[in-house]
Amino acid sequence: MTDSATGIPGTTDARALSADFATRVEDLLDTFLEEQREILAGISPAAVELVSAIKDLTRGGKRLRPMFAFWGFLGAGGSPDSHQIVRAGAALELFQAAALIHDDLIDRSDTRRGQPAIHRRFEALHRTEGWHRDAARFGEAASVLAGDLCLSLSEQLFSTIIPAVPGARTIFDTMRTQVMAGQYLDVLEESAGPSYGPAEAVARARTIVRYKSAKYSAENPILLGGALAGADRGLLEAYSRFALPMGEAFQLRDDVLGVFGDPGITGKPAGDDLREGKRTEIIAHALTLASPSEQEFIQQRLGAEDLAEAEVDSMRTLLESCGALKATEDSISALTAQGLSALELLPVLPHLREALRVLGLAAIERKS
Repeated sequence: MTDSATGIPGTTDARALSADFATRVEDLLDTFLEEQREILAGISPAAVELVSAIKDLTRGGKRLRPMFAFWGFLGAGGSPDSHQIVRAGAALELFQAAALIHDDLIDRSDTRRGQPAIHRRFEALHRTEGWHRDAARFGEAASVLAGDLCLSLSEQLFSTIIPAVPGARTIFDTMRTQVMAGQYLDVLEESAGPSYGPAEAVARARTIVRYKSAKYSAENPILLGGALAGADRGLLEAYSRFALPMGEAFQLRDDVLGVFGDPGITGKPAGDDLREGKRTEIIAHALTLASPSEQEFIQQRLGAEDLAEAEVDSMRTLLESCGALKATEDSISALTAQGLSALELLPVLPHLREALRVLGLAAIERKS
């Protein structure tokens, strides 16, 4: 079914359209990274492992950010056949990969998507080859470089979008700054959070959610897609009213899965965020809802180097029994309702609103 006025495929074609776009993004990433492999091979065959690690990380995935950009692009009148939105989607995926590489290193995560995190991958390479000096230190250094390369490649690919759209460039640049600031606030909270006290913990956690994840997971991608198609200010503002709360709900769901998720589905150990000392909103709620002794247990043992499995289990039980899990689920529900209410007022064709609704809910209701 096609809308006769716009030529944009209708509701019955949305799934096929999404699948086709995801395939085009995947193909572009494969081609682009293969080109980078050849460049690195010309420098030294040993350097190729940097691109191999990036390529493995970018395979599959939900393509959430490119999809928000794609539907934002179509909503502003862009053509589904555009090569520019594919390039934007691939650039977003590379930026996401860079963020994941650095985030896993900062959090000392062992796994990502069921595979070794990039720093662990390079650490294992060092051990397998029997190289000199410290394997873990090598893995950390190599992952910093892989993440930096990913950032560079993301910018390189985005810069090939022609003609350049000033508004889109501003959105892309702002997004990167916001993520770095949000990531720093996350690191800061892990170190300084106990000294700050619990009074503003929920507000601080929500700020981190917004700038570390929500804006670049949903809001900025849909704004980017809209800007590339020439969206006016009114449509971009309407996109933000929908996408920002959905992005925040998405990250809060991620926080819940980081504590209560099924390892077989998430690809990460149960309670991993507790071992890493993540002061997420669910922890912030516990610091106001739990008893004084329970709060002290969280403050003292969250992220401890010697945190035992029994303590992880106790903390998970505590987060549920004190009402922190429910409070976080209530926040997810409220943010979802806010986003969906804004979606109803979005000035785009009905089948595009439906596609965005399906995309947003899939991100929030996921199990991994």
